[in-house]
Amino acid sequence: MGTTWAPVGQVRVLKRLSKRREVSSIVLLTAPQGRERPRVFARHFVGAVHDKDVIAALRYFRRRIGRPLVIIWDRLQAHRSKAVTAWLQRHAKDFRVEWLPPYAPDLNPEEGCNGMVKEAMLNAAPPAISDLMRLARREFRALQHRPDVLRSFFEHAGLHV
Repeated sequence: MGTTWAPVGQVRVLKRLSKRREVSSIVLLTAPQGRERPRVFARHFVGAVHDKDVIAALRYFRRRIGRPLVIIWDRLQAHRSKAVTAWLQRHAKDFRVEWLPPYAPDLNPEEGCNGMVKEAMLNAAPPAISDLMRLARREFRALQHRPDVLRSFFEHAGLHV
């Protein structure tokens, strides 16, 4: 719950589009190598994340990064699906997966990105799903210009980069 401004004596009511999750994001946070800066990439999907969305995001990330990736994943069902596992086996030269322990969001640097974006969007009440996706994209892009903050997410997780 956040706070917002309203005229004196009037309570500001923010109406949600629905009671369900409308937009989900798959986020890649790169650890800096040498002098390069950490980077953040995100793919957004309407509704919950499914295996086909994970595969689409992995393809996108691999094209954008241009080198093999080590993926550090939580244990989301879409990450562990048969389709994703089979796809990763076919692309073993491009991806290596490391698993976080169950229920360990504090070890996941990407959770810091999600937290900052959610905080920035706390009182947003976009009129349409497309506006919500545009707002999420904008907030993730804004993080791209904060390398000190991105580094702090790794440090918070106990990873020194």
